[in-house]
Amino acid sequence: MTLKRAEFDRIVTKLNLRVRQSGDLPVYFEYEDKMIVRSRRSNKQGDLPMPHAIRQQFKLDEDQFRDLLNCPLDYDGYVAILREKGLLG
Repeated sequence: MTLKRAEFDRIVTKLNLRVRQSGDLPVYFEYEDKMIVRSRRSNKQGDLPMPHAIRQQFKLDEDQFRDLLNCPLDYDGYVAILREKGLLG
């Protein structure tokens, strides 16, 4: 599985991730003012390295991550997954 920069950026928008502009693009998923997930996107050209690591940072299995990329999984669905995994209060 490869992950393109545009796909990562679409995830950032879809999940309403907080973005900090510095070097590589660090992103954070916050829920009720608590940071739950963090990841980053390299500023290098081309596909992003280690998409499996990015998937793990988002706390998703392969099918869930594929759904996130292909649009069936939205913000509310992602929150439900995190809640099911005990990551949200």
